Amino acid sequence: MTARLADIAAQAGVSEATVSRVLNGKPGVAAGTRESVLAALDVLGYERPVKLRQRSAGLVGLITPELDNPIFPALAQVIGQALTRQGYTPVLATQTPGGSTEDELTEMLVDRGVSGIIFVSGLHADTTADTGRYDQLRAQGVPFVLINGFSEKVQAPFVSPDDRAAMQLAVTHLTALGHTRIGLAVGPKRFVPVLRKIEGFRLGMKECLGLGDDAVEELVQHSLYSLEGGQAAATALIARGCTAVVCASDMMALGAIRAARQQGLRVPQDVSVVGFDDSPLIAFTDPPLTTIRQPVQAMGQAAVRTLLEEIGGTPAPHTEFVFLPELVVRGSTASGPGQTRGPSRPQG
Repeated sequence: MTARLADIAAQAGVSEATVSRVLNGKPGVAAGTRESVLAALDVLGYERPVKLRQRSAGLVGLITPELDNPIFPALAQVIGQALTRQGYTPVLATQTPGGSTEDELTEMLVDRGVSGIIFVSGLHADTTADTGRYDQLRAQGVPFVLINGFSEKVQAPFVSPDDRAAMQLAVTHLTALGHTRIGLAVGPKRFVPVLRKIEGFRLGMKECLGLGDDAVEELVQHSLYSLEGGQAAATALIARGCTAVVCASDMMALGAIRAARQQGLRVPQDVSVVGFDDSPLIAFTDPPLTTIRQPVQAMGQAAVRTLLEEIGGTPAPHTEFVFLPELVVRGSTASGPGQTRGPSRPQG
């Protein structure tokens, strides 16, 4: 017990006597100090004493996919900081292949008495998934907000980047550089963000190049959201004569660059590549990646603000807050074949 008290005291930055007072429910401890001790319990994996569990109103769950894609840690950081500033303790629950499922993580968080949950790119984004799990969560009285992937069936606020506008930005940029054969490398078709990106790509190709839906269809390649997935998709698109590839994530874009180089092609001189996310460190790749920047800061803060309103008894309507992305031009895009112009001027 003494070792445990010492650990908790060190984690919370208080004395062992203070920890003892909190654990025994004694008065005379400031609310902020009490929360620090309870948060230390959670961080160290100790069970809260039963009589203190109702005090866990300061916990907010954050469920993300795997953290291999740098955009998810970036979002988690923004959300975590915003929650902490408001006096809440974020609890990060990550899905991993072969590990805990979204449902298992949700159940674990609810059992811990969280005040609310933020889902990032969860099953709500999968058009084939059963949305009944979210109805059940709402029936339990747990407020939640969903990031990426709107669903008409889920009664909750959503926060998303404008995937359609993102693809139109990319296509407009590449056609201005003289590219006429542009491919799109995206994830599996069942996900809402993928469907929206295809819509935006189709619209951009029609507006900029006058292409019909059938002509655009053969320029879309579905794959996995990974470096290997981007490599496979880009290999197929380059084989179809594409001189530029727009990717649904920065990780896929790095795979596309690898695919071009494996075929003896140079980026951007022979093949231009555009990513999506503007993940941390992506400006320092070789070449620095032209990408569509997700408004991570604005989206994360909006998700927290909306959730805290729900927790405070002012539910947001069943709506979607859509944030405009931004094209960041760097060194992975240049003039298309036969064009005399040099690479577009990097910025950002």
